Amino acid sequence: MGIIKSSFSFLVGTGLGIYLAQNYNVPNIKKLTNTGMLIAKHLEENYRKPKKKDEDD
Repeated sequence: MGIIKSSFSFLVGTGLGIYLAQNYNVPNIKKLTNTGMLIAKHLEENYRKPKKKDEDD
């Protein structure tokens, strides 16, 4: 009884997730994450402080 009770919420969540993915326009999380990381990387490269040059160079 313990394994059924502990996995019930996981099974219901999985079933609900499958239903929502098939019947509604759910965004692709991996694509959203990659786009966000690309934007963050672009902003960091453009607005980073320039490196200090040593006097010895």
